[in-house]
Amino acid sequence: MSSREELGVAKRVEELKSRGMGSKFAHWLACHPCFNPKAHFEYARLHLPVAPKCNIQCGYCKRGIDKCEYRPGVTSRILKPREAAELVDKLASEDKALRVIGIAGPGEPLFNDETFETLKLIDERHPDLIKCVASNGLLLEDRASLLKKLGVRTVTVTINALNPEVASRIYEFIILDGKLIRGLEASRILVEKQLRGLKRAVELGFLVKVNTVLIPEVNDSEVIEVAKKVAELGAFIQNIIPLIPLHSFKDHRPPTCEELKRARDEASKYIQQFRLCKQCRADAYGVPGLERRGAKPHELTYLTFHA
Repeated sequence: MSSREELGVAKRVEELKSRGMGSKFAHWLACHPCFNPKAHFEYARLHLPVAPKCNIQCGYCKRGIDKCEYRPGVTSRILKPREAAELVDKLASEDKALRVIGIAGPGEPLFNDETFETLKLIDERHPDLIKCVASNGLLLEDRASLLKKLGVRTVTVTINALNPEVASRIYEFIILDGKLIRGLEASRILVEKQLRGLKRAVELGFLVKVNTVLIPEVNDSEVIEVAKKVAELGAFIQNIIPLIPLHSFKDHRPPTCEELKRARDEASKYIQQFRLCKQCRADAYGVPGLERRGAKPHELTYLTFHA
Protein backbone atom coordinates (compact mmCIF):
# COMPACT_ATOMS: atom_id res chain seq x y z
CA MET A 1 0.00 0.00 0.00
CA SER A 2 1.38 3.40 -0.95
CA SER A 3 0.82 6.73 0.74
CA ARG A 4 -0.57 7.96 -2.59
CA GLU A 5 -3.81 6.02 -2.16
CA GLU A 6 -4.18 7.08 1.47
CA LEU A 7 -3.65 10.73 0.53
CA GLY A 8 -6.18 10.35 -2.28
CA VAL A 9 -8.85 9.11 0.12
CA ALA A 10 -8.03 11.91 2.56
CA LYS A 11 -8.38 14.46 -0.26
CA ARG A 12 -11.80 13.09 -1.24
CA VAL A 13 -12.91 13.28 2.40
CA GLU A 14 -11.89 16.93 2.51
CA GLU A 15 -13.90 17.55 -0.66
CA LEU A 16 -16.93 15.95 0.97
CA LYS A 17 -16.43 18.01 4.12
CA SER A 18 -16.51 21.15 2.03
CA ARG A 19 -19.96 20.03 0.88
CA GLY A 20 -21.02 19.25 4.45
CA MET A 21 -20.82 15.48 3.94
CA GLY A 22 -17.45 14.40 5.31
CA SER A 23 -18.20 13.76 8.97
CA LYS A 24 -20.90 11.16 8.39
CA PHE A 25 -18.62 9.27 6.00
CA ALA A 26 -15.63 9.25 8.36
CA HIS A 27 -16.49 6.01 10.17
CA TRP A 28 -17.49 4.13 7.03
CA LEU A 29 -14.29 5.15 5.27
CA ALA A 30 -12.05 4.36 8.22
CA CYS A 31 -13.33 0.79 8.43
CA HIS A 32 -14.33 -0.28 4.91
CA PRO A 33 -11.58 -2.43 3.34
CA CYS A 34 -12.96 -1.96 -0.19
CA PHE A 35 -13.00 1.84 -0.06
CA ASN A 36 -9.92 2.60 2.02
CA PRO A 37 -6.44 1.16 1.26
CA LYS A 38 -5.41 1.32 4.93
CA ALA A 39 -8.56 -0.49 6.11
CA HIS A 40 -7.90 -3.13 3.42
CA PHE A 41 -5.17 -4.53 5.66
CA GLU A 42 -6.90 -4.08 9.02
CA TYR A 43 -10.62 -4.88 8.85
CA ALA A 44 -12.63 -7.87 7.75
CA ARG A 45 -15.64 -8.04 5.47
CA LEU A 46 -18.19 -10.83 5.13
CA HIS A 47 -20.12 -11.44 1.91
CA LEU A 48 -23.46 -13.18 2.38
CA PRO A 49 -24.48 -15.32 -0.63
CA VAL A 50 -28.24 -14.85 -0.40
CA ALA A 51 -28.98 -13.51 -3.91
CA PRO A 52 -28.84 -16.21 -6.61
CA LYS A 53 -31.00 -14.61 -9.34
CA CYS A 54 -29.76 -12.00 -11.80
CA ASN A 55 -31.56 -9.55 -14.08
CA ILE A 56 -28.81 -9.04 -16.62
CA GLN A 57 -26.32 -11.29 -18.41
CA CYS A 58 -22.84 -9.85 -18.57
CA GLY A 59 -20.71 -11.43 -21.26
CA TYR A 60 -17.92 -12.09 -18.76
CA CYS A 61 -20.07 -13.50 -15.95
CA LYS A 62 -20.61 -17.15 -15.10
CA ARG A 63 -22.42 -17.71 -11.82
CA GLY A 64 -22.17 -21.01 -10.03
CA ILE A 65 -21.73 -23.15 -6.92
CA ASP A 66 -18.04 -23.78 -6.46
CA LYS A 67 -15.77 -24.27 -3.45
CA CYS A 68 -12.48 -23.71 -5.25
CA GLU A 69 -12.62 -20.79 -7.68
CA TYR A 70 -11.75 -17.35 -6.35
CA ARG A 71 -13.75 -14.83 -8.35
CA PRO A 72 -17.08 -12.97 -8.32
CA GLY A 73 -20.24 -14.92 -9.04
CA VAL A 74 -19.38 -18.10 -7.15
CA THR A 75 -20.24 -19.41 -3.71
CA SER A 76 -20.07 -22.76 -1.99
CA ARG A 77 -23.83 -22.56 -1.29
CA ILE A 78 -26.78 -20.18 -1.13
CA LEU A 79 -27.80 -19.05 2.35
CA LYS A 80 -31.34 -18.32 3.48
CA PRO A 81 -31.80 -14.94 5.21
CA ARG A 82 -32.05 -16.42 8.71
CA GLU A 83 -28.99 -18.60 8.13
CA ALA A 84 -27.09 -15.51 6.99
CA ALA A 85 -28.16 -13.54 10.06
CA GLU A 86 -27.09 -16.37 12.37
CA LEU A 87 -23.72 -16.52 10.63
CA VAL A 88 -23.25 -12.79 11.23
CA ASP A 89 -24.18 -13.30 14.91
CA LYS A 90 -21.51 -15.96 15.23
CA LEU A 91 -18.71 -14.17 13.41
CA ALA A 92 -19.41 -10.77 14.95
CA SER A 93 -18.99 -12.29 18.40
CA GLU A 94 -15.75 -14.05 17.43
CA ASP A 95 -14.00 -11.63 15.08
CA LYS A 96 -13.30 -8.14 16.41
CA ALA A 97 -11.91 -7.10 13.02
CA LEU A 98 -15.26 -7.67 11.27
CA ARG A 99 -16.69 -4.32 10.22
CA VAL A 100 -18.53 -4.80 6.92
CA ILE A 101 -21.40 -7.07 5.93
CA GLY A 102 -21.83 -7.14 2.18
CA ILE A 103 -24.23 -8.74 -0.26
CA ALA A 104 -22.59 -9.17 -3.65
CA GLY A 105 -24.36 -12.08 -5.25
CA PRO A 106 -23.81 -14.52 -6.64
CA GLY A 107 -26.57 -12.81 -8.69
CA GLU A 108 -27.94 -9.27 -8.51
CA PRO A 109 -28.79 -8.40 -4.89
CA LEU A 110 -31.54 -5.92 -5.78
CA PHE A 111 -33.32 -8.57 -7.89
CA ASN A 112 -33.71 -10.90 -4.90
CA ASP A 113 -36.21 -10.38 -2.06
CA GLU A 114 -33.88 -12.37 0.19
CA THR A 115 -31.42 -9.48 0.09
CA PHE A 116 -33.86 -7.16 1.82
CA GLU A 117 -34.98 -9.82 4.31
CA THR A 118 -31.34 -10.43 5.22
CA LEU A 119 -30.51 -6.75 5.59
CA LYS A 120 -33.51 -6.20 7.85
CA LEU A 121 -32.45 -9.01 10.18
CA ILE A 122 -28.84 -7.81 10.31
CA ASP A 123 -29.72 -4.18 10.89
CA GLU A 124 -31.98 -5.17 13.79
CA ARG A 125 -29.24 -7.28 15.39
CA HIS A 126 -26.09 -5.37 14.39
CA PRO A 127 -26.84 -1.72 13.65
CA ASP A 128 -23.19 -0.86 14.28
CA LEU A 129 -21.86 -2.98 11.41
CA ILE A 130 -21.48 -1.33 7.99
CA LYS A 131 -24.00 -2.76 5.55
CA CYS A 132 -22.89 -2.77 1.90
CA VAL A 133 -24.49 -3.88 -1.37
CA ALA A 134 -22.93 -4.42 -4.80
CA SER A 135 -25.26 -3.92 -7.76
CA ASN A 136 -25.37 -3.78 -11.54
CA GLY A 137 -27.45 -0.63 -11.09
CA LEU A 138 -30.54 -1.61 -13.08
CA LEU A 139 -32.84 -1.38 -10.04
CA LEU A 140 -30.80 0.97 -7.88
CA GLU A 141 -32.89 4.09 -8.43
CA ASP A 142 -36.05 2.21 -7.42
CA ARG A 143 -34.54 0.41 -4.42
CA ALA A 144 -32.16 3.02 -2.99
CA SER A 145 -34.66 4.44 -0.48
CA LEU A 146 -35.43 0.96 0.86
CA LEU A 147 -31.72 0.19 1.19
CA LYS A 148 -31.27 3.32 3.26
CA LYS A 149 -34.17 2.35 5.55
CA LEU A 150 -32.50 -1.04 6.07
CA GLY A 151 -29.25 0.53 7.24
CA VAL A 152 -27.17 0.23 4.07
CA ARG A 153 -24.67 3.07 3.79
CA THR A 154 -22.18 2.01 1.12
CA VAL A 155 -23.00 0.86 -2.40
CA THR A 156 -20.88 -0.43 -5.26
CA VAL A 157 -22.25 -0.08 -8.79
CA THR A 158 -20.66 -1.76 -11.81
CA ILE A 159 -20.65 0.57 -14.84
CA ASN A 160 -18.61 -0.61 -17.81
CA ALA A 161 -19.61 1.82 -20.57
CA LEU A 162 -21.63 4.95 -21.32
CA ASN A 163 -21.95 4.38 -25.06
CA PRO A 164 -24.86 1.95 -25.65
CA GLU A 165 -23.13 0.46 -28.70
CA VAL A 166 -20.12 -0.46 -26.58
CA ALA A 167 -22.35 -1.66 -23.76
CA SER A 168 -24.22 -3.93 -26.18
CA ARG A 169 -20.95 -5.80 -26.78
CA ILE A 170 -20.66 -6.45 -23.03
CA TYR A 171 -24.25 -7.20 -21.97
CA GLU A 172 -26.33 -9.91 -23.65
CA PHE A 173 -29.71 -8.99 -22.17
CA ILE A 174 -31.53 -7.38 -19.28
CA ILE A 175 -34.75 -8.36 -17.52
CA LEU A 176 -36.94 -5.42 -16.56
CA ASP A 177 -40.58 -5.58 -15.40
CA GLY A 178 -40.65 -9.24 -16.35
CA LYS A 179 -39.56 -8.57 -19.93
CA LEU A 180 -36.33 -9.87 -21.48
CA ILE A 181 -34.70 -7.15 -23.60
CA ARG A 182 -31.67 -7.56 -25.86
CA GLY A 183 -29.36 -5.50 -28.03
CA LEU A 184 -29.08 -1.73 -28.19
CA GLU A 185 -32.42 -1.22 -26.47
CA ALA A 186 -31.21 -3.22 -23.47
CA SER A 187 -27.90 -1.37 -23.25
CA ARG A 188 -29.56 2.05 -23.57
CA ILE A 189 -31.94 1.23 -20.73
CA LEU A 190 -29.19 -0.22 -18.56
CA VAL A 191 -26.78 2.71 -18.95
CA GLU A 192 -29.55 5.22 -18.24
CA LYS A 193 -30.72 3.28 -15.19
CA GLN A 194 -27.17 2.93 -13.86
CA LEU A 195 -26.50 6.66 -14.03
CA ARG A 196 -29.86 7.58 -12.55
CA GLY A 197 -29.35 5.01 -9.80
CA LEU A 198 -25.91 6.38 -8.97
CA LYS A 199 -27.27 9.92 -8.86
CA ARG A 200 -30.12 8.87 -6.57
CA ALA A 201 -27.80 6.96 -4.24
CA VAL A 202 -25.56 10.01 -3.87
CA GLU A 203 -28.58 12.23 -3.21
CA LEU A 204 -29.66 9.88 -0.42
CA GLY A 205 -26.24 10.06 1.23
CA PHE A 206 -24.71 6.74 0.23
CA LEU A 207 -20.96 6.39 -0.15
CA VAL A 208 -20.64 5.05 -3.69
CA LYS A 209 -17.86 3.09 -5.38
CA VAL A 210 -18.03 2.37 -9.11
CA ASN A 211 -16.52 -0.85 -10.44
CA THR A 212 -15.46 -0.89 -14.10
CA VAL A 213 -14.26 -4.06 -15.82
CA LEU A 214 -11.48 -3.29 -18.28
CA ILE A 215 -11.97 -5.35 -21.46
CA PRO A 216 -9.22 -4.76 -24.03
CA GLU A 217 -10.40 -3.74 -27.51
CA VAL A 218 -13.96 -3.41 -26.20
CA ASN A 219 -14.31 -0.65 -23.59
CA ASP A 220 -10.77 0.77 -23.39
CA SER A 221 -11.90 4.22 -24.50
CA GLU A 222 -15.01 4.11 -22.32
CA VAL A 223 -13.25 3.56 -18.99
CA ILE A 224 -12.06 7.16 -18.76
CA GLU A 225 -15.44 8.52 -19.85
CA VAL A 226 -17.03 6.47 -17.08
CA ALA A 227 -14.56 7.95 -14.59
CA LYS A 228 -15.43 11.50 -15.66
CA LYS A 229 -19.19 10.93 -15.52
CA VAL A 230 -19.40 9.10 -12.21
CA ALA A 231 -17.16 11.71 -10.58
CA GLU A 232 -19.52 14.38 -11.88
CA LEU A 233 -22.47 12.50 -10.36
CA GLY A 234 -20.79 12.26 -6.95
CA ALA A 235 -19.23 8.78 -6.76
CA PHE A 236 -16.49 8.62 -4.12
CA ILE A 237 -14.06 6.22 -5.78
CA GLN A 238 -13.64 4.04 -8.87
CA ASN A 239 -12.30 0.49 -8.99
CA ILE A 240 -11.03 -0.52 -12.45
CA ILE A 241 -10.62 -4.28 -12.48
CA PRO A 242 -9.26 -6.65 -15.13
CA LEU A 243 -11.47 -8.92 -17.21
CA ILE A 244 -11.59 -12.53 -16.02
CA PRO A 245 -12.15 -14.42 -19.30
CA LEU A 246 -15.38 -16.38 -18.85
CA HIS A 247 -18.65 -17.11 -20.67
CA SER A 248 -18.79 -15.13 -23.96
CA PHE A 249 -15.40 -13.62 -23.22
CA LYS A 250 -13.74 -16.94 -22.40
CA ASP A 251 -11.36 -16.58 -25.35
CA HIS A 252 -10.78 -12.86 -24.88
CA ARG A 253 -7.48 -11.74 -23.42
CA PRO A 254 -7.43 -9.88 -20.09
CA PRO A 255 -5.62 -6.55 -19.92
CA THR A 256 -1.91 -6.54 -19.27
CA CYS A 257 -0.60 -5.04 -16.03
CA GLU A 258 0.59 -2.04 -18.02
CA GLU A 259 -2.82 -1.52 -19.63
CA LEU A 260 -4.51 -1.74 -16.26
CA LYS A 261 -2.07 0.71 -14.67
CA ARG A 262 -2.42 3.13 -17.58
CA ALA A 263 -6.22 3.10 -17.33
CA ARG A 264 -6.14 3.66 -13.57
CA ASP A 265 -3.58 6.44 -13.83
CA GLU A 266 -5.58 8.27 -16.49
CA ALA A 267 -8.88 7.80 -14.63
CA SER A 268 -7.27 9.08 -11.41
CA LYS A 269 -7.19 12.54 -12.98
CA TYR A 270 -10.96 12.62 -12.48
CA ILE A 271 -11.73 10.34 -9.53
CA GLN A 272 -9.76 8.56 -6.81
CA GLN A 273 -8.83 4.99 -7.76
CA PHE A 274 -8.97 1.85 -5.60
CA ARG A 275 -6.09 -0.38 -6.69
CA LEU A 276 -6.23 -3.32 -4.27
CA CYS A 277 -9.41 -5.15 -5.32
CA LYS A 278 -9.34 -8.92 -4.83
CA GLN A 279 -12.34 -9.60 -7.13
CA CYS A 280 -13.89 -11.56 -4.28
CA ARG A 281 -16.26 -14.48 -4.17
CA ALA A 282 -19.89 -14.02 -3.17
CA ASP A 283 -19.11 -15.77 0.14
CA ALA A 284 -15.79 -14.06 0.89
CA TYR A 285 -14.77 -13.53 4.50
CA GLY A 286 -11.69 -12.09 6.13
CA VAL A 287 -9.27 -9.17 5.91
CA PRO A 288 -8.77 -8.75 2.14
CA GLY A 289 -5.20 -7.49 2.32
CA LEU A 290 -4.10 -10.49 4.37
CA GLU A 291 -5.62 -13.15 2.14
CA ARG A 292 -3.31 -15.57 0.38
CA ARG A 293 -4.10 -17.11 -2.99
CA GLY A 294 -2.95 -20.67 -3.39
CA ALA A 295 -3.42 -21.50 0.28
CA LYS A 296 -4.36 -24.99 1.33
CA PRO A 297 -8.13 -25.58 1.34
CA HIS A 298 -8.43 -25.45 5.15
CA GLU A 299 -6.52 -22.14 5.19
CA LEU A 300 -8.70 -20.29 2.68
CA THR A 301 -10.22 -17.13 4.08
CA TYR A 302 -13.54 -17.36 2.29
CA LEU A 303 -16.19 -19.46 3.93
CA THR A 304 -16.84 -23.04 2.90
CA PHE A 305 -20.35 -23.97 3.97
CA HIS A 306 -21.25 -27.59 4.41
CA ALA A 307 -24.78 -28.65 3.57
